[in-house]
Amino acid sequence: MRISVGIDIAKEIHWVCAIDADGAIRIDRRLENSPAAIAALVDDLHALQGEVLIGLDVIGGIAGLAAAMLADARFALVHVPGLAVNRARQGTAGGEQKSDPRDARIIAEQVRMRPELRPIVPADEIDVDIRLLVGRRRDLVAAQTQRLNRLRDLLVGIFPGLERSFDFVTKGPLHLLTKFVTPAELRDAGRRRLLRHMQGAKGVPNVEAVVDKALAAAAEQGISIPGERMTARLVRELAAEALAARTKLAELDRELEETLARHPDAALVRSLPGMGVVLTAEFIAEAGTLSRFRSADALAAAAGVAPVLRQSGRVRFLRRPNGGNRGLKRVFYQSAFCSLAHPDSKAFYERKRREGKHHHQAVIALARRRINVLWAVLQTRQPFQTGFKTAA
Repeated sequence: MRISVGIDIAKEIHWVCAIDADGAIRIDRRLENSPAAIAALVDDLHALQGEVLIGLDVIGGIAGLAAAMLADARFALVHVPGLAVNRARQGTAGGEQKSDPRDARIIAEQVRMRPELRPIVPADEIDVDIRLLVGRRRDLVAAQTQRLNRLRDLLVGIFPGLERSFDFVTKGPLHLLTKFVTPAELRDAGRRRLLRHMQGAKGVPNVEAVVDKALAAAAEQGISIPGERMTARLVRELAAEALAARTKLAELDRELEETLARHPDAALVRSLPGMGVVLTAEFIAEAGTLSRFRSADALAAAAGVAPVLRQSGRVRFLRRPNGGNRGLKRVFYQSAFCSLAHPDSKAFYERKRREGKHHHQAVIALARRRINVLWAVLQTRQPFQTGFKTAA
């Protein structure tokens, strides 16, 4: 007898619902996110004496303990995306009503009726490490972007000429702002003192050009703006924080590269043009093991780059998908864009442009083709080679 189980995952209290092949409820209760409670559920599921398939609406994170213990008990796990749960709930009577017991029942019904749900495969230690490092890097990049936007917003209010002169994602201008911000500060310091300050930072190229450009901007503005002193202090703090974040990101990238060197798939993924350290790590973090996907088409569908059929009556056409894993979609799109310097990718892109596709459409088509290539590389365990018949 087939038992379909749905678990609606939450931070402290999950809800579990188990139904048999006829849809009759066998278990329907709350489940504490604790080892003892999950162990008790394992015993209850074994007592049902049937083939048990368990669906979860969350992978990793708050579902980590439950997924690990259920997998250790040799139960098969599948992923039922939250969007599928919401859409299925809306199709039932009173679909606007949401509760954990209702969602757990819907997850169980999805498991019972949908054989194509992707399995949840227990992650290896190195996969988890990469996923955690990628998540940390993503947080640092988001915070750095917010920090630099705030810095520019403050600086343009008191010294627009200097804000226009530099790209503050680089080290040189940020190091300058840790001490000298206002036109008066730059003029009073003079070229020699500014050079001495800039030369105190390692790895800053074109120091003289940075100083000359800053002094030129200072010479154009002779007026002092109200609030200049406080704004300059905040800009100095933000510049110092941005430099520290750059150092942390560089350390994190080195750690990612060292971790990827130990991963069995990383060298194969990196052999594909456009797949650097960060994109390779993000791909592994988002995709996990390829055993989750039946084919390259399934991987493309999961990433949201495969065309979607729309057919109604005599009308039939393909459109761009709205769903898919955004992380995977970003990896494939950005790596396709980065690969345009490679002859094979450039030839495919130019062919699509000649067919009338816009730049964005051609890059998406290239990303879709590259999924086939990546799938072949990982299946054959042979690195990418220029001129291979499925090369992109």
